[in-house]
Amino acid sequence: MKFFMKIFFNKTPQVNIIRMQGVISSSSRFLGSSNISLENMEKPLLRAFTAKKVSGVALVINSPGGSPVQCSLISERILQLSKKHNVPVYSFIEDVAASGGYWLACSADKIYVMPSSILGSIGVITAGFGFVEVIKKIGIERRVYSKGKNKGILDPFQPENEEDVNLITHMQEEIHENFKEWVTIRRGKKLNKLDIEKEGIFEAKIFSGAKACKIGLADSVGELRSVMREIFGEDVIFKEITARKKLSQRLGLSSSVYFKIIEYIEERLAFARFGL
Repeated sequence: MKFFMKIFFNKTPQVNIIRMQGVISSSSRFLGSSNISLENMEKPLLRAFTAKKVSGVALVINSPGGSPVQCSLISERILQLSKKHNVPVYSFIEDVAASGGYWLACSADKIYVMPSSILGSIGVITAGFGFVEVIKKIGIERRVYSKGKNKGILDPFQPENEEDVNLITHMQEEIHENFKEWVTIRRGKKLNKLDIEKEGIFEAKIFSGAKACKIGLADSVGELRSVMREIFGEDVIFKEITARKKLSQRLGLSSSVYFKIIEYIEERLAFARFGL
């Protein structure tokens, strides 16, 4: 009888863990991608917040950033679920939570880091190449037909012009303002106005975990299980919530090794910007 009573009335706290590893982007070009997107995160998030015994959700983040749209979508979804089910959220930054990675971290009520974690990079970047001289040298004539003055904006095979650059930088300013507003709202009074200016917090600088705690970008140094035991007690249960594999992956129909190599290289280049 005691055994069944323990099962049905067990109030042992449970923390559901969701790992956000990799570049943040919309649905991948390739099958079987592990990119961070709302499409990939929706089901794990729903399962994490709606579990019967859940006391808290821990986000383990290791991302160099990516799509601001996906960052916003995922973060808003986390806030919705947290509020609806009255479940607190905690972010734990591993190696890096830069740019979009930090955007995701701010969806939590508290942000924990390791002393050598890298976070910040609150800014916007657009990069590309110009091949104008290359096609001239090899004798290629490019033919483009379009309607709309700005349809060929930043065409890598056309000379760069000031009007195109102004259009892109204006758009970047809008996105940057959205990013700054989000961080300001989520970090609240933890961010000191003097530190924002002095430390260049909103100028895309990166900081160590230890420094981030001092200037308000993070709350404290701490490892997931230690922090959660301190908050919920020594008996807390940890449960990893992972995304279920798509049918194509279960059937072994994921993308070819060549596409996987391309994705791997792209991800490594993104992490390499932070020495990882």
